[in-house]
Amino acid sequence: MANILMRSANNVMGWFNERTPGLMPFYRKHMTEYYAPKNFNLWYIFGVLSTVVLVNQIVTGIFLTMHFKPSAAEAFASVEYIMRDVAGGDLIRYMHSTGASMFFIVVYLHMFRGMMYGSYQKPRELVWILGMLIYLVLMAEAFMGYVLPWGQMSFWGAKVIISLFGAIPYIGNALTEWIMGDYLPGDATLNRFFALHVIALPLVLLLLVVLHIGALHEVGSNNPDGVDIKKGPKGNRWDPNKPADGVPFHPYYTIKDMFFIGCFLIIAAFIVFFAPAFGGWFLEHDNFSEANRLVTPPHIKPVWYYTPYYAMLRVVPHKLSGVIVMFAAIAVLFVLPWLDRAKVRSYRYRGKLSWAMLLAFAVSFIWLGKIGAGPGTDPVETWIGRALTAFYFLFFITMPVWTKIDKTKPVPERVTMHD
Repeated sequence: MANILMRSANNVMGWFNERTPGLMPFYRKHMTEYYAPKNFNLWYIFGVLSTVVLVNQIVTGIFLTMHFKPSAAEAFASVEYIMRDVAGGDLIRYMHSTGASMFFIVVYLHMFRGMMYGSYQKPRELVWILGMLIYLVLMAEAFMGYVLPWGQMSFWGAKVIISLFGAIPYIGNALTEWIMGDYLPGDATLNRFFALHVIALPLVLLLLVVLHIGALHEVGSNNPDGVDIKKGPKGNRWDPNKPADGVPFHPYYTIKDMFFIGCFLIIAAFIVFFAPAFGGWFLEHDNFSEANRLVTPPHIKPVWYYTPYYAMLRVVPHKLSGVIVMFAAIAVLFVLPWLDRAKVRSYRYRGKLSWAMLLAFAVSFIWLGKIGAGPGTDPVETWIGRALTAFYFLFFITMPVWTKIDKTKPVPERVTMHD
């Protein structure tokens, strides 16, 4: 019986290979014959987890789209209908809303790992730029999805954020009206945001993810040591011509990834079932009330993953200057590969100065997020926010200096094993 099943499987695979001769070479190149460094640690799981969350967002989004109505009169009621009357609708909605926050958590950790191990340095500059484009599109995608439920914070958040474009001289007011489709957020805003959120931006996001992974597999994965295994000795137990310090991505890392995916899903399930609002961080309390343009919430703020940039915007007294600072904070990340002048990739082999700057940068970013989530009425907090914003930019402006003068440790010729 086993022989019959094996022959049947081989016949099916042979049938497919005859008709798609490029499929198996593609599979081998990116899975069984893609050799990843053997010293990956826990930090390297977040790229896979972001793919898992992306699949969750697409699948749950499809089911939400079946019942959502993108009009100002019906949007909020349609979300309530999904939550109360659609079988499993509340679960799907909470999976989608929790998935949005989990997406940014794993993406931020993925970016921090890239900074910590120098994954943006030559020859991986394109991989970093494509990753930053994913981050940019993800922010736009999340913002438009945030507006769709048409709660109080959705409406006023959209009004405040879109009105920022009004600070642009000469074309600001016309640009704001063009984005909203009206003088205030309404049916036109919801319709275009719905189309972009459901169709246009997901397609762009998927394309960028494929390009990001393709570019990574062309140059090879980085590792905690920052050692290029392609330039190291050749020959391993699978292929005499492949890197000695590499192992096939499948099955070795796919099995390991499945374990961590299971752990991640357990954490996500706990949040979905027991704390979907997560204390107002994942779902704001004001968004459980229908949008009312005559009643302004006492404290208008974006979702937590935008709050560091929102804090930078708010602590700058001049509106146009604040907008420039906010967008510059994102833009400067694109040029990171050309600012770092260190002789070694990984911070594992850099000096105390580099570690102090990186950790201070992480703390300042988180602190700015806390300030951006607050009411913004404390003058002391405003001055702290200005100091943190100044440090954020000084981190990048001075990077060519402190990365060059910092002491480094000898980098091993081959990768070391796990921490």
